[in-house]
Order: sequence, then structure tokens, then C-alpha cells
Amino acid sequence: MVRPGSTLGILGGGQLGRMIAMAAAQLGLRTHVYSPDEDSPAFDVCTEHTIAAYEDETALIRFAKAVDVVTYEFENVPGATAAILGAHTPIAPNARSLAVSQDRLEEKTFIAGLGIPVAPFAEVSGEAQLVDALKTIGAPAVLKTRRFGYDGKGQTMIRPETDPAAAWAAVGRAPSILEGFVPFEREVSVVAARTASGEFAAYDLCANEHRHHILDTTRVPAGVSAATEQQAVDIARTIADALDYVGVLAVEMFLVTGDGGERLVVNEIAPRVHNSGHWTLGGAVTSQFEQHVRAVCGWPLGETTRLGRVEMQNLIGRDVEAWDRILAEPGAHLHLYGKAEARAGRKMGHVTRVFSEKA
Repeated sequence: MVRPGSTLGILGGGQLGRMIAMAAAQLGLRTHVYSPDEDSPAFDVCTEHTIAAYEDETALIRFAKAVDVVTYEFENVPGATAAILGAHTPIAPNARSLAVSQDRLEEKTFIAGLGIPVAPFAEVSGEAQLVDALKTIGAPAVLKTRRFGYDGKGQTMIRPETDPAAAWAAVGRAPSILEGFVPFEREVSVVAARTASGEFAAYDLCANEHRHHILDTTRVPAGVSAATEQQAVDIARTIADALDYVGVLAVEMFLVTGDGGERLVVNEIAPRVHNSGHWTLGGAVTSQFEQHVRAVCGWPLGETTRLGRVEMQNLIGRDVEAWDRILAEPGAHLHLYGKAEARAGRKMGHVTRVFSEKA
């Protein structure tokens, strides 16, 4: 167990690393952020920082020896980086969780192997293989690169009239996965946490709306049946237990409705604190960031009770210019990430609004 006064190492210096560091400080921990970007917003709030490449073995070893446990804010941590750090200090979540989440084919195969519903999928390594996969899965479908895709990047929709050659070119002819299109009613997610001892706690299921492939708004409760909500939590726990996971993770799912019923199809997992869990910062007894710190340090998990009906809205690009109006709103909790330049598509902050359940 990591004790108060110890140092939490955070790999990555973006807004997630920043909010993890802030939560750690409230719990009496020191933080050391490692990032190659000298303008990392997490540097503003941590105790120490290192500016170095993720491939710099000397810097990584020095960092690992200066901290008591390492976590990360993003899932695309190079495997070699995790291995170097893990040889010198505990790292959580584990390397297996990273590997599964970094490769969409491995991720889908892993989840399906647990008996959890996913979209039909097939490996695509070339144009001819894409043509064959389309014969099996059909269109519409989504072609996604196996690695390094986020916020809509690295994927393209394939409709019946789409030229497979054009679709293959659109993803850069990179190793990919073809997924059958799921006719979902809404996108939902579960944010949950697990400790090394197996303690598990989940937040309420939330509903997510995207704008230009970027999460725009999260609302809780999600407006599903109690049975569907329990199923979502059970899915998250099954995945976390199978990975021997430590920390906060998010499981993104499609809610499919029809014939008077609801069913869930898992889209992907994120082995980290997650944008759709930002509502917990001000909207729940324990934020996902504090929960993550508790989990990776081996502490008891906090209470996940929701404080009302909650809506979280991302402030993307110039949305942040409304900061003064947001501050004047009753019940609004504003969080700005300290980024100097507001660019199109860049997450600059978020606002959480908490309402009474009856409102």
C-alpha cells in the first residue's frame, strides 16, 4: 500500500494527468508527471515533472526510481515504456490491460471471448481481405485502424455504394478491423474502479452524445431500465476481473432497442480515467480521479453515489470563451485545463451541472 506523503508517478501530462495530480494532492500525495511535451497542462499542478521522450530509457528509469507507483492518463503507452517502468516500480493498470486496449482486433477478440456481445468483426490487412470481410459482414460497416485511433480518427464508414479501395485508402492502408454497424439508440458507458484485492465499485451508467466524433455531453442517469443498468455494471466487472485490472476504467457500449426490449453491445474499453466520467467531478461523492488514485495506491474505494441528476458538457475550442457566463450559473462546476491556445476540436475544459432529481 502506498502511504500519504509518497509520490505518484503519472505518465502523460494532459488534462487527465492534471486532474489525477490535483486529486492526489488532496489526498496528501506528491506527484511526478512524465511527458515529452514541455507545455503539458499537468505540469502546472504537480510536485515535480520530467520532460523526456517515452523511448528515453535513462529518463524512464530515473523517473521510476523517484516514485512509489506509476499510472498513466492515456492507453497508447508504448509497450517497451511500460516494461522499463515495471521493472523498477509498480505500474497500474497492468501491461495486459494496455495491450488489449491498444489493438482493436485484440480488444474485440478478448471481449467476445468473455461471452460479452460485440459488433460482428473481421481482421483486415489489405484491400482483398476487406472485400472478403464485406461479403461476410455486409454494409453499412465501419473500417477502423487497429491502433492509435481516437475521437473519430483512423476510421471510415462503409456504405453499400462505397468503393472498398477508397475506404482502404482512407485509413492509410494500415492494419485494420471491419466492424458491422450497430443500429444503436444511444451510446452509454460505465466508469468503474477495481483494486488489486478485487474490490470493485461502479458509477451510474451515463448516456453520451458526440459532436464531430468528440464527446460533447454526458447525462446521468442514462434513462435505461434497472436490468440494463445492472447488466452494464456486470459487463464492466467481468472485463476488469478478467484483466486483473487496477484503477479506473471505462466501458463504452451501444444501447440497442427494439421489440420492446433493450440490449447492450460493447464498443470499446479505455484503461484510464475517461471523458464520460468527468461528471463525477462535482456530480458524485467521489470523483473518478480520486477513485483512480485510491485504486492504484491500494486504498479503499470511495462512495460512488450520484449527487443528483447530472449533465457534463465538454468545452471544445472556442466554447471555452463562455467561461465567465458559466461561472455565473447556479449549480455549475467549471473546470479549465490550463491550455494556452483554443483550437478547433481541442478539449479546453468542461462544465458539470448538477440538478435535483425532480428538476
